[in-house]
Amino acid sequence: MKRVVIEGKLQGNARGYAFLIPTEEGEDYFIPHSDLRGAMHGDYVLAEKTDGTGERTTARVLKILERGIKEVVGTYYSYRNGGFVTPDDDKYFTDIFVPSGKGVRAKTGDKVVCKILSYPKKKCPEGLISKILGRQFEKNAELKSILYSYKLNERFNENTLKDAENLPSKISSEEIKNRLDLIDDLTFTIDGETAKDFDDAVSVKRLKDGYRLGVHIADVSHYVKQGGFIDAEAFNRGTSVYFPESVIPMLPERLCNDLCSLKPNEDRLTLSCIVDLDKKGNVIDSQIVASIIRSKYRLTYREVQEILDGNYVSQYPKSLVDSLKIMDELTDILIAKRDDKGNIDLDVKESEIYINNGDIQVENRKRLKSHKIIEEFMILANTTVAEYFYYLDLPFVYRVHGKPSEDRLQNFYAFLDGLGVTYKRRKDEIFSKDFQTILKNVDQKISPLVNRVMLRSMQKAKYTPDCQGHFGLSEKFYCHFTSPIRRYPDLVIHRIIKDFLRNGTEKLEQKYREFVEEASIQSSLRERVAQDAEIDVDKFYKLLYIKDKVGEEFDGVISGVMNFGIFVELENGVEGLVRVETLRGKGYEYDKNKFSLSNGNISYKLGQNVRIQVADINLNEKRAEFVLIEENI
Repeated sequence: MKRVVIEGKLQGNARGYAFLIPTEEGEDYFIPHSDLRGAMHGDYVLAEKTDGTGERTTARVLKILERGIKEVVGTYYSYRNGGFVTPDDDKYFTDIFVPSGKGVRAKTGDKVVCKILSYPKKKCPEGLISKILGRQFEKNAELKSILYSYKLNERFNENTLKDAENLPSKISSEEIKNRLDLIDDLTFTIDGETAKDFDDAVSVKRLKDGYRLGVHIADVSHYVKQGGFIDAEAFNRGTSVYFPESVIPMLPERLCNDLCSLKPNEDRLTLSCIVDLDKKGNVIDSQIVASIIRSKYRLTYREVQEILDGNYVSQYPKSLVDSLKIMDELTDILIAKRDDKGNIDLDVKESEIYINNGDIQVENRKRLKSHKIIEEFMILANTTVAEYFYYLDLPFVYRVHGKPSEDRLQNFYAFLDGLGVTYKRRKDEIFSKDFQTILKNVDQKISPLVNRVMLRSMQKAKYTPDCQGHFGLSEKFYCHFTSPIRRYPDLVIHRIIKDFLRNGTEKLEQKYREFVEEASIQSSLRERVAQDAEIDVDKFYKLLYIKDKVGEEFDGVISGVMNFGIFVELENGVEGLVRVETLRGKGYEYDKNKFSLSNGNISYKLGQNVRIQVADINLNEKRAEFVLIEENI
C-alpha cells in the first residue's frame, strides 16, 4: 500500500480512541488507542494511513506537532502524593495527575481549572490547579465550569466599556440628512417576551399589484468602527451566547440594549432592505439604503398571534392590525413560493427552558405563525442582500450550507431503510426537494426523529467569502444581514454595504478582501463554540429539572438505540437512557442496520412509543436514567 501521510487535529472519545480530522478537507480517520502514541484530544498530529480492519479508514500517529489543549476544567480527587483531575469533556479521556503541593488547597469533589504542565511518557499528563470554581454538582459551579471550558468571558475589557460609554446618544442632523427618513412609517418590532436587544423592525404596505416590505436592521456599524476596542472584542467573541438565565453578549450593554436597540418611540439608525413583490411573491424591485426609523410598537410573538387569531383586536390601533394581516397574507405567499423551490422545513422539536423563582420548567418551544412571519421576512432580506452584492462582485461574507456528503447521505438512507420508510433515491446527486418530499411523506409518529437525523446528515452551515448556496433553504444566494447586534458576520457586511453606498466599488476589493476571509473563519469557529456551550448548559438545566422527577412516569419515544440500551425522549425534549440490563427478558442483540434491540420475542426500535419511569440521575455522566414500565403504547 502506498504510504499516505496526513496532518490534522484529534477528536477524542471517552472510550480512549480518537478520530483524526485532516487539516485539508477529506474523510476522517479512526485511530485506536494503541496507535495514539501519547496523543490526546485536541492535539495536532502527523499520522499515516493504515490497513485497519472492518469498514473504517484507519491511521496511526507518527508525531505530535502541537498540544491542542493546555488547560482543562474538571473534578479534583485527592490521592496519595497529590491528586487527579477528571476532565468534564470526556473526549479528553485521560486524567491529569496533580503532584503534591500543586493542588492549591483543592478538596475531593471540587470543580477546578487545571493547567497542564508536562506529558511524561506512558503516564498521565501532569498539571497544577489554577482556579477552584466550587463544588461538583452545585449549579453555579457547574455553569462556571461550562463557561470556563469554552473560554466564554462574561466581562468586557475596560477599554471596550470605556469606548462604549463615550459613544454619543444624540443623532446629528447631518447624519439624518444623509439617510432615508422613515420616521413617520408604521414600523414595529416582533420579538420574544424576554428580549432586550431589538435589532430588526418590519413594515409593510399593500401596493396596487402586490406588496412593499421593509426590513429595517440596527446600524451597528455606525457605532462600532473597524479596528477599535469594541470591534476587536466583538471579533473575538463572534456571537452572543444565550443561556436560560443569562446571555453573554457580543457587544456591551450600552450598544446592544440601548443605542442600537430599536426601542419604541426612539429614533434609531438603520440599514433598510425594502422589497417590492408581486402577488405571487416574486421580487419586482428592491433597494438597500441607510435609513432612520422610529419603531411605533414593541410587540411579542404571543401578542401578534393573538391579533392574528382575532383576539383582543379592539385593544390595538386599526393601522397596526391591518399591517399584521397584510404580513400574515404575504407570509403565506412566501412560504408557498419557497416550498415550491424545495425548502426543507426542518421542524426539529426544541425545548424552551423557563426559570420561575428558581423552579425549572422544560416545555416544547411553540412555533407560532408570528414566528414564521419574522423568519420569512428575514430570509427574504438575507437573500435579496446576498444576490445584490454577489452580482457586484465585491468582497462579502456569505452564509452557505453544503449538500450532504456521500457517506452521510448513505447513512441517512440506511436509517430510513431501518425504519421502513420508502423514498426515491437519485443515482447522481441529491436535491433539497428530495429531502422535502421525505419529510412530507413520513409517518407523523416518527417525523420528529427523521427531522433530527436528517439535520445531522447535512453539513454544518458556515460563513465564507464564496457564494456557494444554501442547501436547506434551497437558495442560490444567502447571507446573514439581519442581526448585527449579536452576530459579527452581519456587522462585517453592514460595513461593506455602507461603504458601497457612500463610495461605490472603488477600493472595496483592496480594503475588505483579506478581512472577509479572516472574519468568515473566526465567525464560523465562534458560532460552533457558542452552539456547543448552549447545548451543554441546556443539558445541565434539563438534568436539574428531571432530578426532581425521580419516581414519576412519562410517555416518550425511542430516540436512539445502542448495544448498551435505548435512549428515550420525553415530549418536552428531555432524554434519558434505559440500560439493556433493565429491559424485560435477556439475550438482546443490536442490529445497527435496523436501529433495533431484539431478543427474538421483544424488540425495541427507533420511533417506538414507550412509557418510562425516571429511575435516577447519573450526575457524573450528566444523564438521566429511565426504566420502561409500559411498552408499545
